[in-house]
Amino acid sequence: MSMKLTRRQALAATAAAPAAAALAPGLATAGGHAAPSPLNARTFSLGAFEVTTLLSGSMPRDNAQGIFGMNVSEEEFAEVSADNFISNDAVQFFFTPTLVRTGSETILFDTGLNQEGITGALADAGVTADEITHVVLTHMHGDHIGGMNGDAGETFKNAAYITGRVEFDTSNTADNERFQQKVAPYAERFSFLEAGQDVTSGVTSMDASGHTPGHMAYMLESEGQQLALIADTANHHVWSLGYPEWEVRFDRDKAAAAATRKRLLGMLAADKLPFIGYHMPFPALGYVAPRGEGGFQYVPHSYQLLG
Repeated sequence: MSMKLTRRQALAATAAAPAAAALAPGLATAGGHAAPSPLNARTFSLGAFEVTTLLSGSMPRDNAQGIFGMNVSEEEFAEVSADNFISNDAVQFFFTPTLVRTGSETILFDTGLNQEGITGALADAGVTADEITHVVLTHMHGDHIGGMNGDAGETFKNAAYITGRVEFDTSNTADNERFQQKVAPYAERFSFLEAGQDVTSGVTSMDASGHTPGHMAYMLESEGQQLALIADTANHHVWSLGYPEWEVRFDRDKAAAAATRKRLLGMLAADKLPFIGYHMPFPALGYVAPRGEGGFQYVPHSYQLLG
């Protein structure tokens, strides 16, 4: 038996969908758990790991080409934007720390813009700041270290702090006020990694320099499954990931950052591995597909890693 919907019925069903979602008990996730809030915390399975992306904040910025595609013409930037259904005038930034529960450790990668944002997103994941065993900082930009402390004092009182040696040393300068406020007070508690070293079993650092001198990505591996945390290797799903040679204002060494994008994104595309990007559209999880010669396409996650 077949059934045909009128246009009015179809529109009514579509309008009802958000209300139904709001009444749902939670997103089905790894281990059969339900995320307390699917808006700010999404949990996925990776072997025996539970990986949760945390939306700690989001904001729009004007003058998109003053940030991305600085080395291409206005016409090319506008054409690529239109082809991808986005405005060439403004950009929406997402700030997405990642929580990894290995079974014995609860590891937070980056801390967001501020204390309120990260503790709120953690609460949506059913986790308190005191439960974090390790805080790993991919690099020292303010939107990654902002949640280290705040009005309530130190945020992660029980955590070990980990970052790259190069990144720490190049950021530890008297004129870096943000670093001195957010990171320097805990300097004696930091452990330092070189590229290729492990945070713990199944969590390995990777060189991703260029965005900053010691910027690092991380590869997660559990029960034969892999997922990359690429941090700020690509800061936008089109203007940076799709076109890796387009210059980004926030990249310290623009040529090195472009080379890193091509290397890491090429690896993800060739191996068909999922990745989380700190500034990708939330929930920030997806795949990389090759696009033409030297370009890529962002493929958002749908349900591949749901338990």
